[in-house]
Amino acid sequence: MRLAAVSTSSHEIFGAPCWVSLLARDLDAAQGFYGAVLGWDFRPAGPGDGNLVAFRDGAPVAGIGALAGSAGVPVVWTPYFAVEDADVTASRIRERGATMAVGPLAFGTGRAALAADPAGAVFGFWQGEVVPDWSVGHGSAPAWLHLRTRDAFAAAIFYGEVLDWGVERPGCCTVSYEHDRVVLRHGHETVARISGGALEAAPDPVVRPRWHVHFRVPDLESAVEAAARLGGRTASPVETSSTSRWVVLADPEGALFTVVAPQDPPA
Repeated sequence: MRLAAVSTSSHEIFGAPCWVSLLARDLDAAQGFYGAVLGWDFRPAGPGDGNLVAFRDGAPVAGIGALAGSAGVPVVWTPYFAVEDADVTASRIRERGATMAVGPLAFGTGRAALAADPAGAVFGFWQGEVVPDWSVGHGSAPAWLHLRTRDAFAAAIFYGEVLDWGVERPGCCTVSYEHDRVVLRHGHETVARISGGALEAAPDPVVRPRWHVHFRVPDLESAVEAAARLGGRTASPVETSSTSRWVVLADPEGALFTVVAPQDPPA
């Protein structure tokens, strides 16, 4: 769960995503897989703790840690949200019928915890200094985060109450409903989306709620080929927009993530 062993500074980003991480059973295999598929290189997160920070072009992207002694726990990519007080956040989660899985525990310069929302989607939160210049949609950070759940409005209410979305204070996020989904913004930047059933429709009972992390790649086909070569698989059809193409991949341990590339890959 450790965020990163890089110099950090405090920012007013309460409620916004501040990091993503993966707990893998085979750290060496995960390093080789994501290095080949996403072009990452890795550095130790801290002396002797065994965790890694992934870098792209010299900038931190994500964390990968070792999942030990938890054979029944699925391997998943998890977003972390910045909070002012981890204990208050944990209490709010329990009060709303959701699950605290781990923590809050002291890690490095702050405190971290893992939880599951009432529908079962796993997320984390972090109290402390954050990685500077790491912001969803910019630079080396993920292109976007997307929660697919059964009831988008119920999810937005839960996360809004737990993470202080939409309150009148500096640094907090705003929430709006656009094009059949809930959109979370920090300042003018979109940092997450939540989608579920349409406004008039009943929640979809077959949707398995989870947070999807979208990572940028220069060429979609190259990323898919590298994943298949190293024991991963394609887990969705390729989707397109006017500017991008993306596809869900699974790593060899089953962790799902999405790669997104521009419509016209570089020559």
